Amino acid sequence: MIILMQLLNQPLWLWIVTLVLFILLLWLWAMYNAFIAKRNQVKTDFADIDVQIKRRASLIENLAAAIKQYATHERKTFENVTQARSAVQDAKSPKEAAQAENFLTQTLRSLFAVSEAYPKLQASQNYKSLTDQLEKTENLIAQYRETYNQTVLDFNTMLQTFPNLLVARLFGFKEEELFVTTPADNQEVKLSSE
Repeated sequence: MIILMQLLNQPLWLWIVTLVLFILLLWLWAMYNAFIAKRNQVKTDFADIDVQIKRRASLIENLAAAIKQYATHERKTFENVTQARSAVQDAKSPKEAAQAENFLTQTLRSLFAVSEAYPKLQASQNYKSLTDQLEKTENLIAQYRETYNQTVLDFNTMLQTFPNLLVARLFGFKEEELFVTTPADNQEVKLSSE
């Protein structure tokens, strides 16, 4: 009771300073949590892309195996498929994943160029099923890439605006990389011949 009486007898300026510090601490806490939530969303969105790229690599490998039955003399194309799949599996950052994605897209174009020489292959149910699945995966990758890049843009903007940048610097938050592909890879890949 005596302590409470002593606290109440403090000067007004001390109460104001205490209140301002309390509000500042609450704001720091809220900003820190907002940065953590947004950074975790960036990681989750990248994981979505990563899963689809790995799925795409598996589909391309299966497609290469189907084409290989018809085109045994296209060894270099099939080696590129293996290298592309390995690059996708080893990618750890958005930049590495984008580079692997670019290589995978080039490999896919080569596979379809080879498959065009084999009408029986294109008529097979396995080939059609693989190209349908591949097309769906391509669409998912594009959708997830757009979501990821928007999340990164929001996070980076949050880091760069005042007064947020003070909190970001205080706690060591860094900008995230966008998932950027080369312009040639933004073109639609022909998945089946009409």
